[in-house]
Parts: sequence; structure tokens; C-alpha cells
Amino acid sequence: MASATAKHNSQRLLGTAARLPLGLLAAVLLLLVLLLISMGVGAADIDARTVYQALFAFDETAFDHLIIRTVRLPRVLAGVVIGAALAIAGAIMQGLTNNPLASPGILGINAGAAFAVVLGVYLLGAPALLTYGFLAIAGAAVAAVIVYTLGSIGRGGATPVKLTLAGVIFATFMGAFTTAILVLDSNTFDQVRFWTVGSLAGRDMEILAWLAPFVLVGFIGAMLLARQITTISLGEEIAKGLGQNTAVVKLLGAAMVILLAGGAVGIAGPVGFVGLVVPHVVRMICGVDYRWVIPYCAVVGGIMVTVADAIGRIILAPQEIPIGVMLAFVGAPFFIYLARWKVR
Repeated sequence: MASATAKHNSQRLLGTAARLPLGLLAAVLLLLVLLLISMGVGAADIDARTVYQALFAFDETAFDHLIIRTVRLPRVLAGVVIGAALAIAGAIMQGLTNNPLASPGILGINAGAAFAVVLGVYLLGAPALLTYGFLAIAGAAVAAVIVYTLGSIGRGGATPVKLTLAGVIFATFMGAFTTAILVLDSNTFDQVRFWTVGSLAGRDMEILAWLAPFVLVGFIGAMLLARQITTISLGEEIAKGLGQNTAVVKLLGAAMVILLAGGAVGIAGPVGFVGLVVPHVVRMICGVDYRWVIPYCAVVGGIMVTVADAIGRIILAPQEIPIGVMLAFVGAPFFIYLARWKVR
């Protein structure tokens, strides 16, 4: 009987070991297909063959090829980058805080980054789009420190409910200041009105070339911390009992969140709910092992943003609905579900 049980467990482990890589590969292939489809839809529909030719047999005299190369390719790549970044950031935050509601949007990181950008535009006049990224990273860092400090005050330390309340209060506070600047200064409003709701319109390769490395460093750092995050997600006492320095891990994890969320907000504005929804979906697929959660989040986050952006360009074509609005339709009900059933 014991040998039969051991054989059954061994088969389950082998099945899981094979299932997760195959599932990740399938998700990557799905993402690639969706990217090709997304590049073909919009105000001007372009067939798949032309999209393929624009990518691999570029003709600079062909108008459709120019649209693909200069407008839609940077746009869809930006969507993948911010989707991956926000999903990984949300997964790290949920794992390190044991808070199912943790995400860059809910805990005020996006709001802090957005306020820093709007304030920078107000003070600097008309900075380059690239400057948005560095302002967003700085704002994300300040927001992370303030929210965690507020959520740690009092007995019990940083509990899920206290962190969530601190994040919501901080986000509301920053939102009020951001709105005040936009109302009082029409020039600032004109420059950032689409950016503040989360948009991929007008993104180019230059901003990706500057900000994607921050996201890449955040991804690599998250993978290096994956084992430690997994242990902490099972309980901080367990992690300490295994000799883990949880304070150092949380500090490093927070640094990765700042790079990921700040880079994403710098590219597309404060896009919400990706970091909330995707980690929960991914853990249903691959469990709590962050060596798999992180790469799955990167791919599934890219898929979610790509689909939202494509649908937003189709519904009201030739006009478009920003991805921040599209994602709110999915994320808001999911947040209500988590707040009702998952937070204690």
C-alpha cells in the first residue's frame, strides 16, 4: 500500500512538472497570436498577411506597413510590458503581505506614481514622454513607503485590512491632489488627460527602450526572490522558522515592485486591476510556487492587456476606449468578490 501511494505521488509530481512548462509554452504561443491579431485591428483594419509582411518583409513605401511598424507594433509591445510588470508586481505584493487585495492600484502605488507625473508636468511645462517614467518610479517609491508605514501603525502591524485601507486612503488623497492640478491648469490637463486613465496611444519604441530595462530588472529580481516569496506567502512565522530574513526579502521585494509598477505607469499611466486579477488567476493554474507564478503572471498579464487594448480599439472605431477603462470593467467586480469572500 505504501509503495502504491508513493508511486501515485510520484506520478502526480511528474505530471505537474510536465504540465506547468507546457502550459506556459501554450500561453506564450497564445500571446503571440493575440499580438498579431491586435496589430491588425483598429481605425484601419489590416489583414494578417499584411501584418506579417510588415514585420518580416518591411516596405517603407507601403502605408499599412508604416502603420504597423511605427504605431501598432510599439503599442502592442508596450501593452505586453505593462501587463507583465503590473501582474508580477501584484503577485509579489500579495505574496509578501498575505493580502489578497494587494496590487499596485489598490495599495496606492499607481496613484503616487501618477501624482508625481502630473506634478512634474505642471512644474516642468512639457517634459518628454520619457521623463514620465522616471517621475513615476520616484512617485511609486514614495507611495510604497508612505502606505506601508501607515498600514503598520498600531497593534498587529501591517495586516491585510490595514494595508488595504491605507492604500485606498492614500490613493484617494493623491487622486484629489492630482485632480486639483488638472482642474487648475488646463495645459497640464491637455498633456496628460488620456495618460491619467491608462492609455497605450502614442507610445513609441524610444520610451520602451528606456523603461523596459527597469521592468526587466524587476522581473529578474522577482525570479531570484521566488523561493523566499513562496515561503513568506505560506506564513511569516514559517519563513522565520526556516531561518529566512523576512525584513530583507520584503525590502528587496518592495524595490522590485517599485521598478515594475513605476516603469509600467511611466509607459501607459495608472492602469488598474491587472496586478489584482492576474495573480489570483495564475495561482489557480500553478499553485503558490512563485518560480512558476512569476513567469505565468508575466504572460497572462500581457494577454489581459493585449485583449483589453484590442477590444477598446474595436468597440467605438475609429475612436478608442483607453485600456484603463476597459480593465476596470473586469477588475471592479473581481475586487468586490475578493473583498467579500477572501479578506478576513
